[in-house]
Amino acid sequence: MTSQRYIALLRGVNVGRAKRIAMADLRKLIVDLGYHHVRSALNSGNVVFTGPIRPHDEVAAEIEEALVLKLGVAARTIVLDCGELNAILASNPLLELATDHARLLTFILAGAHSRQAVEALCGRDWHPGAMALGERAAYVWCPEGILDSTAAAALGKQLGDATTARNWATLNKLQALRSEEH
Repeated sequence: MTSQRYIALLRGVNVGRAKRIAMADLRKLIVDLGYHHVRSALNSGNVVFTGPIRPHDEVAAEIEEALVLKLGVAARTIVLDCGELNAILASNPLLELATDHARLLTFILAGAHSRQAVEALCGRDWHPGAMALGERAAYVWCPEGILDSTAAAALGKQLGDATTARNWATLNKLQALRSEEH
């Protein structure tokens, strides 16, 4: 069976006091599910691993179930493959505007219904910030900080748990990590 590299993004892990997971425990959980070359990035539920080609929603559901059963943590999980991550990174129309990649958020969309929910928000003026919609992600420039961004707050409220967000710097770290096999 052919294998592929996956990127799993867990929503809300290690943000504040809720949903605390040690990355070593998360890596072990992924290995115990039968995946290999497991790497975690930062301390916020970002995992890159290799396994058989399967539908991403099945892989995500498998991880979500194991998180609850083995670690006692419920966390929405979005799974991408390398091609999807590359497309998300390549299609960001806000890169020239965003001068600080820690303040450039990317909301990964769980599906087409999520994309439709965001379309109306993208037409609004978010000055001094900005919002743009790609095929699989919504991009938000937060020049005054993420916590003060009305665009990020509106997007988070609109999408609920149908998304998870990462800053641009983190996505670039994941892109570098996903190519590592050892």
